Amino acid sequence: MKLKRLYQPRNPLFWIVALSLLSAALGWLTHTHEMGVFFSLIIAAFALGHGLLGANLMWRLVKT
Repeated sequence: MKLKRLYQPRNPLFWIVALSLLSAALGWLTHTHEMGVFFSLIIAAFALGHGLLGANLMWRLVKT
């Protein structure tokens, strides 16, 4: 598996994976800011879902 195969700016999947940094930002947000339990759970669920989607798309990029 070659990591340089991940860099494919003409492939739309590349940009979706690049946006998976949003998961890290959402995780940081829930860790550093005091929020209600409801909003923390919503943001955490969104971050986890986005991270799983990004990992799946990254795997598809490596395989192609």
